[in-house]
Amino acid sequence: MEYKLLKAQREFLEIPHDYSLDVAVYQGGYGSGKTFSGSLLGILLSQKFPGIRGLVGAQTYTLVRDTTLQTYFEHLDNMGFREGYDYTWSATLQKLLFRNGSEISFRHFDEPSKLKSLNLGFVEIEEMSDVPYDTFLMLLSRMRQKIRKVWKNFTYRIFGHTNPEMCRGWIYKTFMVDPPPNYRLITAPTTQNIYLPEGYCDELKKLYDEQYYNIFVLAKNGDYNNGLVIKDFTDANIKDITYQPELDLHISCDFNVDPMAWVLAHKTEDKVFYFDEIVLENTTTSKTCDEFYHRYPNHKGRIIVNGDASGDNRSCTSEYTNYVIIKKKLLQYGYDVEIKIKAFNPPIKNRIMAFNSKVRSANGEVCLFVDKKCEKLLYNIYNLRYKEGSSRIDIPTYQQIKQSKELKFLSHPMDAASYLVDFYWPISL
Repeated sequence: MEYKLLKAQREFLEIPHDYSLDVAVYQGGYGSGKTFSGSLLGILLSQKFPGIRGLVGAQTYTLVRDTTLQTYFEHLDNMGFREGYDYTWSATLQKLLFRNGSEISFRHFDEPSKLKSLNLGFVEIEEMSDVPYDTFLMLLSRMRQKIRKVWKNFTYRIFGHTNPEMCRGWIYKTFMVDPPPNYRLITAPTTQNIYLPEGYCDELKKLYDEQYYNIFVLAKNGDYNNGLVIKDFTDANIKDITYQPELDLHISCDFNVDPMAWVLAHKTEDKVFYFDEIVLENTTTSKTCDEFYHRYPNHKGRIIVNGDASGDNRSCTSEYTNYVIIKKKLLQYGYDVEIKIKAFNPPIKNRIMAFNSKVRSANGEVCLFVDKKCEKLLYNIYNLRYKEGSSRIDIPTYQQIKQSKELKFLSHPMDAASYLVDFYWPISL
């Protein structure tokens, strides 16, 4: 059978560089040929490189079994492969075994630790945006099958397919924000698939609202402000901020142990400039003070400490409060230190409103700026969301954090930053 590929599909299959690893994502709307292209590539690699070991997976095995695996079987039938001769399917091993020695395993990624023993030549990821970033990194480390002499012009390949993200997830960060030269994002709107039934896209346009149609048919990325806690943050809020050793330096603190999150800022009467952050895992208040001194040993202006009011409470493990520890430690380092905190924390919605009003006021004035060094704070600004249909912030669960370590950094840096804004520019409701 002869396939006539779409332009995006051909772009996905062919490698435009000579790096030893190619990482590609086919981001398309419904019916744009995403799974078709991925499974076709998997079969082509298994035939071109005899003995190659491939892995095909998704976050759930149901998706692998009902979608991806069935598309593999369709390709094999179309290409004239005979089951029992050209290939066999092992239900016990969940593998396609080819006559030339190649094999493709079909797995779920819900327990990525079980994949650590694999040495692979290629990986295909179904619905890539649903797979945690940590799993993607682990799969990258599995690309180490020994290259055979008969494999001419071999390239390790990780390829996935997905609908566009509705928020700035790891695919946006990895493939759209300064990606490595061997990372590729191929966009494929449903409207470009000339093999779909006539009127297919018109019917979808009648069914879907404009935003849904833009994402799942036109393959446009989502409205990144939709559902976000921080609204209207744009490139105008990102600024190269020069640390000024003679000015007051504000440290605003969230005292979670893992991670501890402090943001560092200068401020004027009406503007705040976040120029750095200290976000440490499994640490103490004292060790975080040490890290601050390591970065800014020669600060001449005052150190003004703001932050979580509960940090002024004693714990069962120390006779000192967090703020007493900070003041004692920074005084020992020779800083001029002052603590400025509220008697109690305001409701979260007050802090968020105060922060948003500085991001961009109702009359369009921008009074809050963040340096690119504040990676975790920016991660929060772009990803912290409300639970759907509610005004409660969607904080990751322990199970979600186990699957994706990056999620542990949601909320704490934003808490630290919003304490500072709320202290100086509070909004009363």
